[in-house]
Amino acid sequence: MPAGLKLLLATTILAAAPAIAQQAPTALSGVAHPDKWPAAKSQGLIDPATEKFVTDLLAKMTLEEKVGQMIQADIGSIKPEDLAVYPLGSILAGGSSPPIGAPDRSPRGPWLATAQAFQKAALARKGSHVAIPIMFGIDAVHGNNNVVGATLFPHNVGLGAMRDPALMEKIGRATAEETSSVGIDWAFGPTLAVPQDERWGRAYEGYSEEPEVVRSYAGAMIRGLQGAPGTKDRLQKGYVAASAKHFLGDGGTFGGQDQGDTRVSEDELIRIHNAGYPGAIDAGTMTVMASFSSWNGVKMHGNKSLLTDVLKGKMGFDGFVVGDWNGHAQVPGCTPTDCAATFNAGLDMAMAPDSWKGLYESTIAHVKDGTIPMARVDDAVRRILRVKVQMGLFNAARPYESKPELVGAAEHRAIARQAVAESLVLLKNSGVLPVKASANVLVAGPGADSMAQQSGGWTLSWQGDGNPNSMFPNGETIFAGIQAAVKAGGGTATLSADGSFTAKPDVAIVVFGEEPYAEMRGDVRTLEFQPGDKQALALLKKLKAAGVPVVSVFLSGRPLWVNPELNASDAFVAAWLPGSEGAGVADVLIGDKAGKPRRDFTGKLSFSWPKTAGQFTLNRGEPGYDPLFAFGYGLSYAKPGNVGALSEVSGVDASLANTSIFFAKGVAPAPFSFATDSKITRKTVDGPATQEGAQQLTWPAGPATLRIGGSDLDLSRETNGDLSLRLVYRVDAGPTGPVRLSMEGGKNTGTIDATSLFTGKRGWQTVNVLLKCYQKNGVDVTKVNAPIVLQANGPFTLSLAEAKIVSDPANSVCPGQ
Repeated sequence: MPAGLKLLLATTILAAAPAIAQQAPTALSGVAHPDKWPAAKSQGLIDPATEKFVTDLLAKMTLEEKVGQMIQADIGSIKPEDLAVYPLGSILAGGSSPPIGAPDRSPRGPWLATAQAFQKAALARKGSHVAIPIMFGIDAVHGNNNVVGATLFPHNVGLGAMRDPALMEKIGRATAEETSSVGIDWAFGPTLAVPQDERWGRAYEGYSEEPEVVRSYAGAMIRGLQGAPGTKDRLQKGYVAASAKHFLGDGGTFGGQDQGDTRVSEDELIRIHNAGYPGAIDAGTMTVMASFSSWNGVKMHGNKSLLTDVLKGKMGFDGFVVGDWNGHAQVPGCTPTDCAATFNAGLDMAMAPDSWKGLYESTIAHVKDGTIPMARVDDAVRRILRVKVQMGLFNAARPYESKPELVGAAEHRAIARQAVAESLVLLKNSGVLPVKASANVLVAGPGADSMAQQSGGWTLSWQGDGNPNSMFPNGETIFAGIQAAVKAGGGTATLSADGSFTAKPDVAIVVFGEEPYAEMRGDVRTLEFQPGDKQALALLKKLKAAGVPVVSVFLSGRPLWVNPELNASDAFVAAWLPGSEGAGVADVLIGDKAGKPRRDFTGKLSFSWPKTAGQFTLNRGEPGYDPLFAFGYGLSYAKPGNVGALSEVSGVDASLANTSIFFAKGVAPAPFSFATDSKITRKTVDGPATQEGAQQLTWPAGPATLRIGGSDLDLSRETNGDLSLRLVYRVDAGPTGPVRLSMEGGKNTGTIDATSLFTGKRGWQTVNVLLKCYQKNGVDVTKVNAPIVLQANGPFTLSLAEAKIVSDPANSVCPGQ
């Protein structure tokens, strides 16, 4: 939707976007014309010795061994001993998948032991089996972010603001060393998306809305991760395989819908969304990951014209194409366990995290009956083996596995600290910055002392939530960095999350922003920050009313409409998601004793900043381009600028923003509504953490129903992603009959016997029910208009405090199953 349309029209269309995205594609075809696409240079992946080794190996392999190479399983659903029967070629650790015998939030030891156990099992096959090492992949997207103690770099949205390709290569090198140190040899990155709509929950994984910025970074990051093209025995030199992703157009989907349809011409697809891939291929990227999304109605996992004719043909990619999490299942006619079409289209390795066994068996059958040609299998396996040889996987030496000191190494943290400082963008400064190091500084806000909030999603877990500061032993919060800088200058820094104080401070630095998220949960319907519940604004206004100068440090994965917060701030810094090195913020904000800068701001916006909350697609060069702060904007101490009073009319309906919180703080937030049968009595009571934050419901004798609904939801992506429905409740009087949970909408409404959740419980309880449980019980998760339906027989009294979608598969259940 171009910027500048009337906002009423924008919000109307927005509300209907999920439904529109499911309609038939536009008249544009999802078929590419290879002659239009750029060609790549030699990548150094093919040489005579490697090809002869692979040819000889292929001649020894059985069909089962070949197909095994084409399947990747998640460590949450496969054990090392399974490889004795199923000779798979790869495993991955998904964002919330734990190492063997340990929680997902584990340090180096369990991760290294897990990698070594799977590698040992892969090489232990004897007899007629050909022993081929596995590739172990992980989403090391801002450092080796699954490992406790690892260095966490700023997310890509912040790195794009640096405009520093040389530093990007250093970041890639440090990430590779920390990844190979834990026995993992494949990083699923870099993301080369060019996000065009900031409602997309993965926008922060893109470096910029501008293709040129992405183009300038692609090759640098690949070289940092893998070494220069032609490098031999990369693992032995501390490098890992890279995976340029997600091919192609994932940042341009209609309505910003994750896994949706990119409806653009082929010329636009090439000019914008393909910007990073020629450089990545030139730099020798060993793998490319296919996108969940479609191009003009054709799913990328099944698009032969792009995967085979363009990527491998015209663009000359010699590595292998890997799928995304059960992405093949979205190809028409396919299921998670059966998809010949994806391999015939050009996918070489399917990511089948929990469907690997069925996919392995069906693929063998398809090759035997000729549905998948043997030549296609041999091509896929040749590509996979070629990469394994070039990575050094057939060389038994693993010197970097004996270097635990690399995880969170001081030199890596120094690189990250520099990246934080370079990524900060100064949006406003009325003379309060830099802060004198000799001042009395109040540091406030929920993000000031939160490693989780400053690190964002894809941090120790998929969505990045549930991470206390103790899980970051090598990290430093923004408060800790400020405190150290101020103390060194003779001043004082006091932490007060709510902004309260006894002695009036000279200045307040308030750190606030988005809570951690990844795709799906991070998708939003408007760009308004904290719609309807402006807690940060209230804190800023309280400090301003007390006569305290206010510096806002905004943590976010995208530009958001924050006009009220800008008006209430004397200075405003876009800090993005800086990662583990909070001192990088202090390096720029805190001056010397006299208030002279120790380091100036150099960051420039890599995404245009919206003037209204309805400017969803706001990209330089579009018709009607009218941002608050344009692409490339960024003030500095050397070049200051003024920002006048801004309009505080968002222009959108705040209720459109919510799609995952169904009940909180005693109410069902819009667009959802809370309804009960007239027989149920309601009473407001205190919740576990909030005064009057719960509703107590009392069922009389006989059946009655609680229903929370009011907005059509498609929860299919969340279900595939192992998300859950979280309920926080207290049983005040146990049920006298069965209690059933269900969801309404679509063709089928299934129910779950949830009686066990409400029997014999005392005090406040938290339970996570996997969405897959509802699906297994017959719920059509693509059409849900009432996500909470609770049916019970009374007498029964229940206090409900919270109901929302969360990511916590390790602590989720399927009651009654």
